[in-house]
Amino acid sequence: MTRMLASVNSLAEAKLVYQAGADIIDLKQPEAGALGALPLETIAQIRAWCAGRTPISATVGDLPMQPALIGDAVLAMAATRVDYIKIGFFPGGDWLGVVQKLAELTQKQYPLIAVLFADTQPDPTFVETLQQAGFAGVMLDTMDKNRGSLTHAIPLNVIERFVDTAKSHNLLCGLAGSLRLTDIPALLRFQPDYLGFRGALCIQHKRTANLDGEAVKHIKKAIQTGMTLETG
Repeated sequence: MTRMLASVNSLAEAKLVYQAGADIIDLKQPEAGALGALPLETIAQIRAWCAGRTPISATVGDLPMQPALIGDAVLAMAATRVDYIKIGFFPGGDWLGVVQKLAELTQKQYPLIAVLFADTQPDPTFVETLQQAGFAGVMLDTMDKNRGSLTHAIPLNVIERFVDTAKSHNLLCGLAGSLRLTDIPALLRFQPDYLGFRGALCIQHKRTANLDGEAVKHIKKAIQTGMTLETG
């Protein structure tokens, strides 16, 4: 069954989405970029509250593809004891070097999730590289949040192949990227492990705005029922 991931930037938001039924709480700062990171102190505080309630993930931030830099960021994040650590693979830099560095950390049972950006046309064969390096999962997201949702960035059949590839390599698979209520039925057909939301959960659908509890419940219900519900 596909689960709902809700991105939050504070303990108050974490409590709100938990009470509204989110399955995974994702920690990031939308004002700091596509995968902007929260302060480690804030992450540790939220993790302490969520422990025993629901799994949480956290991003290390919009970092350049430099092995030592990302390796240090992952180690620092691991100290907060979040359930999943998300690393964005941004254009340029040393992707292979980053993967090799992180493979050292996956051997220590650090649960890493790679985030690939659909609007940068990532090489689909990279999923196998991630699996060989010991990553726990992979997510398809969008880097430019002003150009519409994931379903506008790439065709549905490409998204379907991504999900199938991830599953064939026994990786957790997530889809995100300015997803809206209307995206849910089509994406559920591919049976990803989770769908990630931020903007659609916010007032006026602005990802940097405050969360709307009713919007969170509405998205959760749509995932549960597999259909788009009429807003009232």
